[in-house]
Amino acid sequence: MYFKYLLSFFCLFGTLNAFAQQRLVSGKIYDAQTKEPLIGANVFVPGTLEGTLTDATGKFSFNTEANTLEISYIGYENQQIAVPADGQLNLGIKPTSLNLQAVVVTASREAQKRSDAPIAISKLSSDLITNTKAIALPELISKVPGVFMMRFTGEGHSMSIRQPLSTSAYFLYMEDGVPVRPMGLFNHNALIESNITVLNSIEVVKGPASSIYGPEAVGGAINLITKRPTAVPTFSIGYQGDEYNYNRLQFSAGGMLNKKLGVFVGGFMGSQKNGWRERTDYTKNAINARVEYQLSTKTMLTAAYAYNFYDGQEGLNLDSIAYYSRTYEASNDFMYRKITAQRSRITLNHRWGKQAESFVTAFHRFNDYQMSPNHTVRWTTGQTTATSEKNQSLFNSYGVIAQHNQRFNFLKAKLIVGGTFDYTPQEYNAFQIGLNAELRPDGKNVKKYTYVEDRPNVKLGEYDAKVRNAGVYSQFEINPTERLKLIAGARYDLFAFTYENYLDNTQGEKSYGQFSPKVGATYDLGNNMGMYANYSIGFAPPGVTAIFRKRPNPIPGQDPFYYNLGSARFFNTEVGGWWSLLKNKVMLDLSVYRLKGQNELLAIRQADNSTDYQSAGATLHQGVEFGVTATPFKDLQIRFGGANALHRFEDFRLSDKPSDALQKLDGYEMPNAPRWIVNTEIIYQPSWVKGLRLSGEWQSLSPYYLNQINTIKMEDRGFLGQKGLSLLNVRVGYTIKGVELFVNALNLTNELYTTSASRGNAVSDRTRFSPGAPRTVGFGMQYNFVGKGN
Repeated sequence: MYFKYLLSFFCLFGTLNAFAQQRLVSGKIYDAQTKEPLIGANVFVPGTLEGTLTDATGKFSFNTEANTLEISYIGYENQQIAVPADGQLNLGIKPTSLNLQAVVVTASREAQKRSDAPIAISKLSSDLITNTKAIALPELISKVPGVFMMRFTGEGHSMSIRQPLSTSAYFLYMEDGVPVRPMGLFNHNALIESNITVLNSIEVVKGPASSIYGPEAVGGAINLITKRPTAVPTFSIGYQGDEYNYNRLQFSAGGMLNKKLGVFVGGFMGSQKNGWRERTDYTKNAINARVEYQLSTKTMLTAAYAYNFYDGQEGLNLDSIAYYSRTYEASNDFMYRKITAQRSRITLNHRWGKQAESFVTAFHRFNDYQMSPNHTVRWTTGQTTATSEKNQSLFNSYGVIAQHNQRFNFLKAKLIVGGTFDYTPQEYNAFQIGLNAELRPDGKNVKKYTYVEDRPNVKLGEYDAKVRNAGVYSQFEINPTERLKLIAGARYDLFAFTYENYLDNTQGEKSYGQFSPKVGATYDLGNNMGMYANYSIGFAPPGVTAIFRKRPNPIPGQDPFYYNLGSARFFNTEVGGWWSLLKNKVMLDLSVYRLKGQNELLAIRQADNSTDYQSAGATLHQGVEFGVTATPFKDLQIRFGGANALHRFEDFRLSDKPSDALQKLDGYEMPNAPRWIVNTEIIYQPSWVKGLRLSGEWQSLSPYYLNQINTIKMEDRGFLGQKGLSLLNVRVGYTIKGVELFVNALNLTNELYTTSASRGNAVSDRTRFSPGAPRTVGFGMQYNFVGKGN
């Protein structure tokens, strides 16, 4: 009996002793590069199911008697760490060097593995953005395989994703998933209205993304993902400039004000004065602010605000004499672009449990866009006078986006349902200005256009429009087997507006509706390999401003405006995959697509430089996109990506005039459509010199036709003697004790190149060039402070 009581005592003592050894372990898990909290990171005891997930602020807390914990998160390196004596653990973990594109958010408006998305999607990581030290977005976005972003004067730009180099409205630009502009009010320069210094990452979806994001996401969608409040206190201040008098002062700060409230703010003041080319001066100021408040462990409230101001001169495209002589003399004295843009949003995220999550975003956009750009000059060969215009577009936009994600227990099924609506009153006014034209000795080119007078009584466009965009969408995913995922989605959009056109004193309403389906599948081959396929339909309604522009040369009986413009439709089929090779030292991403367009809206350049809008009967865009990331050893990374594509007219009547030698363009290549786009970069960060980074980048475009009748090609030679565009960029940086020093040499070999060129089809037409910058040495320094947090 005594022995029984003694045994019971020791058992009780052992139990109490074991319980006493348990302790509370808590802390934060965040990205080692950005210091942003990681939501849903696994913190657990190795070899057990004991553990928890981090919340929306990266925090975790649980009782354990273990002395070692393991932290894991999709796309990041797993890490084991000893529990500190005080039980407090604040840890930054690094993205895996194997695949920096493991987690994406743009495909379905929620975080998911890249391998679960049956689309071509690329991600520029925070590390790549930070090390590039770009002055403007084209330096970054052109790194995406198969994508080329043209930079004009200042921060002007246009885009090419599965489309020729053009200003077409076939791309959707977003900031944190909210479109920068309303549908129907596209501007190819819209990314001027963004803040490059607050970008955490950039995601690019290639091909129609209409089933989730709606129209204008035909060629692709670009999502600029901005920085969040950091898990630990951070502060940075820096300067960036170049040899051509560009100067930018930038700053950012973030952290948690208390256990629930986090803030981030970042911005810059930049200016270009007396640059490499006359009339390229500009000023840009930008600031972004973000506040996150954790209402509960399941609910997060986010408020964000963005302000961008841009005021710059515009350089007219050059004729061949100015371009090839590299004089870069000012060919006008009047062109400008002035933009004030503000965006704000409030987002409420709520997790109903492990199986369901919802969000609703209310947003406002204000935009005042004033300009006199180069495409508005009208000149007839031999004349000593010309005209151009000044115009202003002003809008306020109010909208909402809501989405619910529901998971089910059977076959890992998931349902996404959502809707969008925005209301945008817009005012537009354009009037003529008179110019003098100083001719070259041959009388066929203009050396310089000089401003003479405003002609406010000569109206070129004046209307009010109240634009309404409404869309509903749904997407369903299911896993019939462990490795196979099937996805089906659809969206219906209604783009409508009432208008008053003051030029012909008419009022009315127009609407464009479209159903856009998508089906896709992914198959996991194991060992970081997989493949996907999808079929999707997209459409793009005509821009409001295009509808109310006067035709340049209407024929008798033809409506002077473009009231009859219809929507373009696109049918996309693609297959692709990703493969890990050589024991995970090489990652390959490949996609093959065929995009067929119907009634694609084309801007046809006329002899006087005016634009006539026509709808092509049928076009074809097809190609192969590829991206390779290799890490032969720890210190060296190699990126090689690009596309081989064909862009062709399938059914397009250029003219109905019997006197014209060429009336149909069936089978002709579309202008400004290089067959090859390639970007390669080698990045070396030697472990034997901590903080040093070296990189060399090669950007290349193959030759392309300048006109629609395929008689003139852009095939100048660049770096390495390659025809087309061929540039070498070199970047060097060094970081020590929070101080970064860097030097970038862009176009190191000082090649003469053009970011775009255009030519009409008439014999008398001449090529106009938008020259790229000569060799430019940029430099800067930045101080980064990182606190320890609580």
